[in-house]
Amino acid sequence: YKITDAMKEQLADFYGGFASEEETAGTIKALYENTGYVIDTHTAVAAFVYKKFKEETKDEKPAVIASTASPYKFSASVLEAIEGELSERDEFDMVDKLRKEKNAVILGHYYQSGEIQDIADFVGDSLALAQWAAKTDADIIVMCGVHFMGETAKVLCPDKKVLVPDFNAGCSLADSCPADKFAQFVKEHPDHTVISYVNTTAAVKAVTDVVVTSTNAKQIVESFPKEQKIIFGPDRNLGNYINSITNRNMLLWDGACHVHEQFSVEKIIELKAQYPDADVLVHPECKGVVAKLADKVASTAGLLKHAINSSKQNFIVATESGILHEMRKQCPEKNFIPVPPEDSTCACNECNFMRLNTLEKLYNTLKYEWPEVTVDPEIAKEAVKPIQRMLEISEKLGL
Repeated sequence: YKITDAMKEQLADFYGGFASEEETAGTIKALYENTGYVIDTHTAVAAFVYKKFKEETKDEKPAVIASTASPYKFSASVLEAIEGELSERDEFDMVDKLRKEKNAVILGHYYQSGEIQDIADFVGDSLALAQWAAKTDADIIVMCGVHFMGETAKVLCPDKKVLVPDFNAGCSLADSCPADKFAQFVKEHPDHTVISYVNTTAAVKAVTDVVVTSTNAKQIVESFPKEQKIIFGPDRNLGNYINSITNRNMLLWDGACHVHEQFSVEKIIELKAQYPDADVLVHPECKGVVAKLADKVASTAGLLKHAINSSKQNFIVATESGILHEMRKQCPEKNFIPVPPEDSTCACNECNFMRLNTLEKLYNTLKYEWPEVTVDPEIAKEAVKPIQRMLEISEKLGL
């Protein structure tokens, strides 16, 4: 949000110093947090002037901001973002209207906020989202998740426009596996089959033989002969878990998810003492010491299925807390207790990247059809092969 000296000179010329550097920077920051937009300083100053004009004249709806440079007109969405006047119901209706007008499909991951999950056309884990993206007839796919999910959809649907509500919604696990270093690692082990977790960039998938998710990793690994040497990346915890249940010795990349790494063993033990009859549900991206405490280790979809089918009333859940929304919708009579992270007073463990997506950003994404996910055609040409192979194996196995 820093404003350069050149920008300050422009502000002085056009606005006579009406808006200070701090006020303008504050406006830029506020609009970015509310809408996902990074705006230029002229627009920021105009937004500030709009607010000042409204305050000083008591005019409830000034449509045009006059300045020495030029008049600024704001769209309804920007005005509403500045004023904070949109209700959640309004946002739902506006998103729904645009979705229908543009023949768009909204795909939401289980780790999204409840409001995003409620408005999505389809909600699921990474495998389900990839499967839905591959078969949709929509013109626009809006991927409410993190960036690699948008890339996967684009690779599977190169002729469709794929949008994400916030480009900053990355993935710590994907970031732990830089494509150039992973490609070198693969090159150093030419006799290994390369299996990559879906939580990777398209460039990593391009040097992969088959992609897996936590739903199908065990079955896909077991589809290879036991003597086959395998590289598994990037999640060391998932890799160790798959090794333990398949009696394999895959060579693991040393990556991890910042959310699943943080679950506290001590707090699981405390919760189990408080709810002795509860099932402990654990995602396989968690550390092995956490998985050993589990009654069920599975993907988000697998944990949800277990909760639905179980006769238990209490469940201690060690995965990103967004899944609790669907669990409580499907099983309103049951009690789901999130496991907190280590050294935290927070009652649950949230992915800060997943939480960057909001209804406001979803609305703006649909309206302006931006940010759009693009993948280099040469990378996409190679990356689609292991993804398609995963989908084919999963279909054959009924996953």
